[in-house]
Amino acid sequence: MQESRDRYGGQTSRDARRGDFVVLVSDRPERAERLARGIALVLPCRVIEPGVALPAGPPAAFLVDLAADLTKARAGGQEGAAWIAAITAAIRASGLPCLYLSQGNAAQDGAAIRLLGAPTVIDPRQPAGIVPTLLRLIGQGSRRNRNLGAGTPQARVERATDLVVGLFEAAARDRPPSPAETEEGTQIVLDTVSEVGIRAWLDLVWRHDLQVYQHSLSVAGFAAAFATELGFSRSDRRRLAKAALLHDVGKALIPRAILDKAGPLTPEETRVMRTHAVLGADLLAKESAFEPDILAVVRSHHERLDGSGYPDGLKGDEIGDLVRLVAICDVHSALTERRVYRPALSAREALTIMDAQAGQLDPDLLRVYRPIVARAGSAAPPD
Repeated sequence: MQESRDRYGGQTSRDARRGDFVVLVSDRPERAERLARGIALVLPCRVIEPGVALPAGPPAAFLVDLAADLTKARAGGQEGAAWIAAITAAIRASGLPCLYLSQGNAAQDGAAIRLLGAPTVIDPRQPAGIVPTLLRLIGQGSRRNRNLGAGTPQARVERATDLVVGLFEAAARDRPPSPAETEEGTQIVLDTVSEVGIRAWLDLVWRHDLQVYQHSLSVAGFAAAFATELGFSRSDRRRLAKAALLHDVGKALIPRAILDKAGPLTPEETRVMRTHAVLGADLLAKESAFEPDILAVVRSHHERLDGSGYPDGLKGDEIGDLVRLVAICDVHSALTERRVYRPALSAREALTIMDAQAGQLDPDLLRVYRPIVARAGSAAPPD
């Protein structure tokens, strides 16, 4: 453990470059597994069990969930005292964000706060707040020297990101997303895209390296711009943006190894990936607040006019207008996002590919959408 602390020495001050993973320190194997799965929807998670040293490189943040009484451990009253002493010292010295799951005992929690360097404390009985809190901690560090008002476009995008993380976290636990939080996120998209335009919206969204959530926010932004281009009423704009925001929520139930795979998917992996549409629609159906046309978008956004899509092989008039609109936004977003297996395509390249899919995507709607492609450019920031 001393070796790990030495590797942190001199490079993990509060202004040091952070890694792209979260370290979960836990002596509760079953809960650690559940927590790690939720965190992995956002960033890779490395679980550190008793006796295991911290990784050599600094993480983005620490999450500490220890059942051991740290006061007694430091006094040598428990097995593993040396490990706990080394772990807590390394975390405190790193100066990196640390989220501590409260034990509900004032003495234990007080000891942890001191030993870990005054970490942020959260009640483990509120699991939906853990990942958003981690995101805020990580974001606060990167924004330390910026003065962001609550009403700025960047602050609003950060709030929208938190909300989408919460929606996906709920889905990962087989719970439908919160209707209230969905409405709040939808309003942020509509207001911000209207204020700053689609290009600036995408620039702000892509400052957060959270690909699944970025895609949902990007598609919702394209949908908001598309609705304006089509002259939709306020209620129709809201309906389209909400459907776009939720369209991929079923991916929360797809194994991360498949979502993040760098190479082509195997036939079996492709079959599993394609289940996200039905999984998402079935999940939303548990909450009566989500309208049938929203469920239709979540289930059918991969359907194509020529019948080549999934999950139901719908054709032509079997595919509703809202689904057709979101399908175009979804394809555009996917093409212009940087993925682990390819760079982002330019606006011209994306438009060429989309025009070639006019037999699958609605050609009349594509013509209306062309100016949005030109205004948006490439959604992904440069490397």
